[in-house]
Amino acid sequence: MARFTFRLPDIGEGIAEAEIVAWHVKVGDKVSEDQQVADMMTDKATVEMESPVSGVVLELAGEVGDQVAIGSALMVIETEEEGAAEEVEEQVEAENPGAEEARDPTPSAPLPLAGGAGGGPPAAASDDLVESGGPPPSPLPQAGGGAQENKILASPAVRARARDLGIDLAAVKADGNHVRHADLDAYLRYGSAQGYQPPHASRARDDEPVKVIGMRRRIAENMAASKRAIPHFTYVEEIDVTALEAMRGDLNANRGNRPKLTMLPFLIVAICRTIPDFPMINARYDDEAGVVTRHGRVHLGMATQTDAGLMVPVIRDAQDRNVWQLAAEITRLAEAARTGKAKSEELSGSTLTVTSLGPLGGIATTPVINRPEVAIIGPNKIVERPVFHGDDIVRAKLMNLSISCDHRVVDGWDAASFVQALKKLLETPVLLFAD
Repeated sequence: MARFTFRLPDIGEGIAEAEIVAWHVKVGDKVSEDQQVADMMTDKATVEMESPVSGVVLELAGEVGDQVAIGSALMVIETEEEGAAEEVEEQVEAENPGAEEARDPTPSAPLPLAGGAGGGPPAAASDDLVESGGPPPSPLPQAGGGAQENKILASPAVRARARDLGIDLAAVKADGNHVRHADLDAYLRYGSAQGYQPPHASRARDDEPVKVIGMRRRIAENMAASKRAIPHFTYVEEIDVTALEAMRGDLNANRGNRPKLTMLPFLIVAICRTIPDFPMINARYDDEAGVVTRHGRVHLGMATQTDAGLMVPVIRDAQDRNVWQLAAEITRLAEAARTGKAKSEELSGSTLTVTSLGPLGGIATTPVINRPEVAIIGPNKIVERPVFHGDDIVRAKLMNLSISCDHRVVDGWDAASFVQALKKLLETPVLLFAD
């Protein structure tokens, strides 16, 4: 028997450490060569770690949420053949020449064991699972019994309300035996010994502590750093998208096998056509070096909600794509992000970001800048309202467009002028396709 120390290899250029986001084994488990044993998250992506040897897991380096330095011990495995373990370790060292310097000076010290049966986020309590997935609670028992309640006169609506509130109609004082809504109100205010009890009060859930790890930790750190370092300001403008929505409907009706168009591809085309006149919007600010880089190409970040949290896949060279190509790329990247298949290069390098909540877009947003970018654009929900056109009142489809900017780099006048230029293109959509 031999002890093989599996050290975290170099998993990306410039990466010094990675976070444990999942263990797929526990101490005492048998593992096979190339078996997935852990998921490690860097600033750029989640990497699956595979065991280089077969054997039994003796030690694990910490719990989910802990950071492990490149070259440090990730796990210790007991192997059957001592020579095989030494050969694998020599191969790993040859492939990762920097690992030797990063090692713990006392490699023989035992690793802190991961908690639980195999790490991972805490599961919900079994009582909660039963509540959320089981049948609805039984109606509260009626003190008077079914036969007595049948003698009480009340409309179906009053009976339903009393049932929802858990009130026994036999206990409600009324004029005669006919119970009305006013009698229920009086009972709630004055007649109940316990006062008003909220319906379904018994369904309250226990507090559940959730450890902030993985993608949620990255999001928290990035958002906090952005708000601390960047003096944000937000400008909102109302845009009449009636003509654009009509054009979008016509294009979708005749799209054939092409992807369905949402508002987003048209907005991206408008942004790319407007950026050359406002280069300070498509920029990144290195505040430590004191340098603002105004980018000639638009690598557009697309904020996407996933089960793991907010991710920002990047549409490369958006300025070179038409609305159909943009629609296809938006669909592809969103699916890759939601299924965890987005590559690290598809999640970095954006120069400007668009964030949209789709039908949940709300009236206006104040989005947080995706640092080190200097601006983020947020289209909001399209609503139909009456508007004045001269002396006439007509039906129009209106959308508010928000932009948040880094006030160290972008002046308010420039942000407002940029949005006004977008407004002109979106309200006269034929200009989006004119040379």
